[in-house]
Amino acid sequence: MLLSGLLVLVIQGNLQAQIVSEDDEIERQLLASTKQLNQFFSRFNGEEDTKGREFEPEDRQYRNSRLRKRFLSILFDEENAGFSESLFEEFVNKVTSDDQPIFLDLQAKEWFAVVNTTFRYKGRSMPLTLYMQIQEEGLGYEWVIADISFEPYKTLFDKQRGQTKEFLHPMSHELDFMNLRKAMVKDGSPESYTLADFEPDLLTVFLYDVKMGNLTFETVNRLNYHFFSVDGWYFSLNNFNRPGYNTGWLISDLVKINAQQKEDLLKLLYDKK
Repeated sequence: MLLSGLLVLVIQGNLQAQIVSEDDEIERQLLASTKQLNQFFSRFNGEEDTKGREFEPEDRQYRNSRLRKRFLSILFDEENAGFSESLFEEFVNKVTSDDQPIFLDLQAKEWFAVVNTTFRYKGRSMPLTLYMQIQEEGLGYEWVIADISFEPYKTLFDKQRGQTKEFLHPMSHELDFMNLRKAMVKDGSPESYTLADFEPDLLTVFLYDVKMGNLTFETVNRLNYHFFSVDGWYFSLNNFNRPGYNTGWLISDLVKINAQQKEDLLKLLYDKK
């Protein structure tokens, strides 16, 4: 009887120790995870400790280069890294330089969000991409829609070129421009009668369709962020929801770029021709 009681106590003790150990492991994983975007900024800049407590600016640990290097090593996606170790080290050394350290700023212009959404359009659920930026407003800041990408809009103003292009005769003024009647028709090509360098403002078209009820928001499917905040570099940020320590908002792409590559990359990201 005594032996069986001791066995029960031993089993209970082992089970309790296992539960405590598992709880500690879960806590460590949660602390390692960069759960919020603000936390990514704080860790990148070295403005909080390993338990998520913010440093005061007068604290000697605040933006400490050694601490930043430690944090930066866990702010990258380690499972699918598409860049070399040497590139990673070069980037870390640049942003943590003692002479000219580089910090991220939530209110800066050199980063933006790409929000992949679903809208209802003409009776169908369709993907629509919103490009969001931070801008100053009054005494604070706000997120705003800077641009959009929507497949049905891409051919909405396909301007004709060459000999097939519709045009108004150069003597149309003698007709008091009454021949505009043939230009301004439903399902026609009114864009053919615009300046040679005409570029449609698709964001305005989007806002009009929303206001008129032609487009109805349904949901956000995916979200990521793109940074050009570090001169000569580009990196993207994605949210990884998986077990382990390397989770949350992590850098998934890192590229060293020049001015032309930056321009080309922005066109690609904004889905421009």
